[in-house]
Amino acid sequence: MQFEATDTVEEREFMDTVWGAIYKLYGEHGASLTSLAPISFDGVSKRAVLRANLTVVDNVRTAVASITSISGKASAVHVVAVSGTIKGLREKTSA
Repeated sequence: MQFEATDTVEEREFMDTVWGAIYKLYGEHGASLTSLAPISFDGVSKRAVLRANLTVVDNVRTAVASITSISGKASAVHVVAVSGTIKGLREKTSA
């Protein structure tokens, strides 16, 4: 994922925002189905890699697209690529 923010964003702020968006759209049960976990986060290049359950990846993408601010800072989050493996993801994003 690539995110745009008017100020620096910490990993905890980013993840809290993603979880909040998922809870808002799908509730606690929907959030529990995601198995969402951060793989990597770089606040300088504003990129994050998240792991999610394949069966609900579209729900996660929808929730992420609804984000307009992170900790009160105007922001947008864009899904750059989706892959079944980290190796495949690196190949998709480096090309």
